[in-house]
Amino acid sequence: MTEEEFDVFYAAAFPRLVGQLYALTGDHGEAQDVVQEAFVRAWDRRAALLAEGAPEAWIRTVAVRLAVSRWRRTRRWLELVRHNPPQDRTPGPGLEHTVLVEALRQLPEAQRMAVVLHHLCDMSVQEVADATGAAVGTVKARLSRGRAALAGLLSVQDREGSHV
Repeated sequence: MTEEEFDVFYAAAFPRLVGQLYALTGDHGEAQDVVQEAFVRAWDRRAALLAEGAPEAWIRTVAVRLAVSRWRRTRRWLELVRHNPPQDRTPGPGLEHTVLVEALRQLPEAQRMAVVLHHLCDMSVQEVADATGAAVGTVKARLSRGRAALAGLLSVQDREGSHV
């Protein structure tokens, strides 16, 4: 089978085979994938396929085997996941983090933004000023007021029973 003959065969057989595999798999994308993979494998044997006399049957058989193989692999993976669910490796936020976030929420937005950008994002006062569009002196005032307010909020929460 020449390349041109294979192209004509592909154009005629591909939609028909996808329809058949779609009926088998119930997933149109999966059907297209396995039929395409079968055609890729047939490309290397195109001379032998013509000699065998049933190239479409050979491709259909390969596509069905690929679909079944994928289905088995997926089923095994699902069984493995059901019996061994992935462990939660990401710990939740600690008490200190939760208390800090709650205290930050109580600050005015401008102060909160200045404190977070400067202390948590490691931005300089100038970088915070550039990011917020405020003057350097304004950022310094917001930082000072924000730190004072946070100190008061965190000490109140510490006295109320939170361990910070």
